Amino acid sequence: MRIGIDVRCFTQGRNTGVEEYTFNLLTNLFRLDTRNEYVLFFNSFRSEAVDFSWIKEFPNVSLKKFSWPNKLLNFLFWYLDWPKIDKLIGGTDVFFMPNIIFGSVSRNTKLVLTIHDLSFARYPETFSWKRRWWHIFINPRKMCLRADRVIAVSDSSAQDVAKLFRIRQEKIRIVHSGLSEKFKVLDRNNGELIRVKEKYSLPYKFILFLGTIEPRKNIAAIVAAYSQLQKDAAGAGQEEIAKYGLVIAGSDGWLNGEIFAEINASKFRDKIIVAKFINEADKAYVMNLASLFVYPSVFEGFGFPPLEAMACGVPVITSNNSSLPEIVGNGGIMIDPHKPDELCRAMKEVIMDKGLRDDLVAKGFVQAKNFNWSKTAEEFLKMANKL
Repeated sequence: MRIGIDVRCFTQGRNTGVEEYTFNLLTNLFRLDTRNEYVLFFNSFRSEAVDFSWIKEFPNVSLKKFSWPNKLLNFLFWYLDWPKIDKLIGGTDVFFMPNIIFGSVSRNTKLVLTIHDLSFARYPETFSWKRRWWHIFINPRKMCLRADRVIAVSDSSAQDVAKLFRIRQEKIRIVHSGLSEKFKVLDRNNGELIRVKEKYSLPYKFILFLGTIEPRKNIAAIVAAYSQLQKDAAGAGQEEIAKYGLVIAGSDGWLNGEIFAEINASKFRDKIIVAKFINEADKAYVMNLASLFVYPSVFEGFGFPPLEAMACGVPVITSNNSSLPEIVGNGGIMIDPHKPDELCRAMKEVIMDKGLRDDLVAKGFVQAKNFNWSKTAEEFLKMANKL
């Protein structure tokens, strides 16, 4: 069988969630499957410094590069439903799109599409107008209707696809994403921990948020909860809590002006560190340095950061909505993301109760082991071979 795969996500030039998903799934899939032939479709008008050397170890994998102007190509896909990507790369039996993107394939080619989440449909107000119009033009529901299989990365996302897009349940397959092996407990004597701590000016003890800085991540609630935590600690003379700083780490998203206004307005601004960009190679070290990880997101299709934190031996507090209870299980404390006081109380409990911390860490380890990319690749291949 000849399987085509859209890898245009690698033109982003940064480690987006989709890029991470695609790279980990494909490398594990290619190690597993030596029988099928894989052809990767890549397009970039300008010469992009994208490293595809990793595919050289797989003799059944090839790369087809094109240099269409992206805006022109997207317009042709949208307006003319042409060109057919499967034809451009020499014909395929199955074509896999690991994310929502403009594209078109022939009717005789089986199309597999991954839906990571429908936050743009559930919470459009947390997206910029540019992103909203992009989703309108790309028409994800139409793509799901065309697809022969829709992969949902969680049961929560599968339910959203069925309900919001009115897609038949039998067309949807739940294939959980995996967890990178780099997220693990590191030796406290590891010199890299000191380097990373100094690089990002991290305090000795800190509460960590790591994710895109945008409204959907509910960072304003973290700041409000942390400010209340410090205020209460000062009033009660709880010096242990006063030792904890707050680190907001991650790349800039959209509509984040109010988030930074909330940070700057906090009476405890001097204890809050904003690290806007964490190098991908440093993430596991930052996680290991944290005392507590908080992730009160309004909505997640999967939710990698809490899972990564659990694998690094860090207690987790997260939201009781969307996919997070499914992914985190009993390895974290669940709170209502719309109630900062709940988050504040949970922070205090974890900081003050060593027994609770140890219990969360132990359960987090067990839960994190349920997710690995080799298992994801096996389930994907099983599904593809049945098409």
